Amino acid sequence: MNIAIAILLIALAAYFILRKKSAPVHPSDFKALLAAHVAYYQKLDGAGKVRFENAIAEFLNDTRIEGVGTEITELDNILIASSAVIPIFGFPGWKYQNLTNIILYPDTFDQEFQFEGGNRNILGMVGSGYMNGQMLLSRAALTKGFSKSAGDENAAIHEFVHLLDKSDGATDGVPENLMAHEYAAPWLHLMHTEMHKIETGHSDINPYALTNEAEFFAVAAEYFFEKPEQLEAKHPELYNHLSLIFRHK
Repeated sequence: MNIAIAILLIALAAYFILRKKSAPVHPSDFKALLAAHVAYYQKLDGAGKVRFENAIAEFLNDTRIEGVGTEITELDNILIASSAVIPIFGFPGWKYQNLTNIILYPDTFDQEFQFEGGNRNILGMVGSGYMNGQMLLSRAALTKGFSKSAGDENAAIHEFVHLLDKSDGATDGVPENLMAHEYAAPWLHLMHTEMHKIETGHSDINPYALTNEAEFFAVAAEYFFEKPEQLEAKHPELYNHLSLIFRHK
């Protein structure tokens, strides 16, 4: 990455951290958007909806969301916040301590954070090094993840699961802050078993999960939250482990 881009991103990060916050967000501001666009919210009972709404408001009041090359819309805010809340909904009161701000690009971007030209294949990423505490997302991928054509994929949920995984200090596919110690070894064994099935063509899980254990966890979590009934039918053991990790009944 060239020095000019690095300096620009550091300056942007400083701006996001130091600028004043906008007026507090209240659930009445966005309930209609949740009802129209977030299937996970639609399936909750009355009490669950209220808890989800409050979690969304808390996340938006705590987290800066900024656009690069685009203006942030109310729907952007709600879809990003929903992506954050869904993986932690089984952990009331959880806060992303390792997140300061989210940067939204209009489309996919490349390794140098450019969103125009060729070789743009990044849908989202959790920053590290001088980018630590930041998450970058593509609006195109964000919107698709909450559309009816999403299937078992949701790029924004994927990135927030990486952030959860990273909260114990290592992005390794074993979220030690979310699971009891005795479940770590069985979970690792199951991940490797499922990865072998993907490798040999005996699984419908996205082959991107073969990248490493961290990517397997994030990809499997997408499937778990997007198509839970299908995952339970096709991968019951994986479904049960993820239910324990995310505390979903």
